[in-house]
Amino acid sequence: MARFNEIGTAIIPGQGSQLRLLQRNDEFAIKIAGKTGELMNTRLHGSEDALATLACERIANRKDVKVLIGGMGMGFTLAAALGSLKDDAEVTVAELVPEVVEWNRGPLGAASGYPLNDPRTKIHLGDVGQLMKREEGFYDAILLDVDNGPEGLTRKENDWIYSPEGIAEAQSALKSGGILAYWSAGEDPTFTERLRRAGFQVTAETVRAHKPGKGAKHVIWLAW
Repeated sequence: MARFNEIGTAIIPGQGSQLRLLQRNDEFAIKIAGKTGELMNTRLHGSEDALATLACERIANRKDVKVLIGGMGMGFTLAAALGSLKDDAEVTVAELVPEVVEWNRGPLGAASGYPLNDPRTKIHLGDVGQLMKREEGFYDAILLDVDNGPEGLTRKENDWIYSPEGIAEAQSALKSGGILAYWSAGEDPTFTERLRRAGFQVTAETVRAHKPGKGAKHVIWLAW
């Protein structure tokens, strides 16, 4: 079997850890330098797709839908959101690491169908929290996949997203009847309860990393 080759690196702002983009034939992976295991792989994106489809199916019939995605990743959540929405939708992706956006504009983008080329896509280079604080009652859906889930892995500052304060900011950025969705590598009953205490109705959906029905089990929280 061919070996992965490193084709790009990027520093995670505020932490100094390095992301590595690896390629093996038409397969790509992103890892944190010095750590075992992968953050993402283009063969395993079922749960990233589900983050978008589970949320967007609830708003797909609305006009002029506005969606905010926290975290570019490998572009699969963005692609799934665009595929679920009408032509008048607008999907903004907030990404802290500029190189991740450039990787998705380059060879990596082929795996997800180059969703950055869709005219409905907007990019915000910066913290998704900045947009949530700025835009009150603006989004029909907010999809957050900024780390490993409530138990952060790549950046300590991401913990704010899952705090009561971060949940409140997301709630204020939603339109009436909007949907808030979080991706996580695993279950966390305390986070479910935290969302409920914020006044949301909540479901925690278990989804698979690989289609159909294979791979690790991940969790998508839907809060409305």
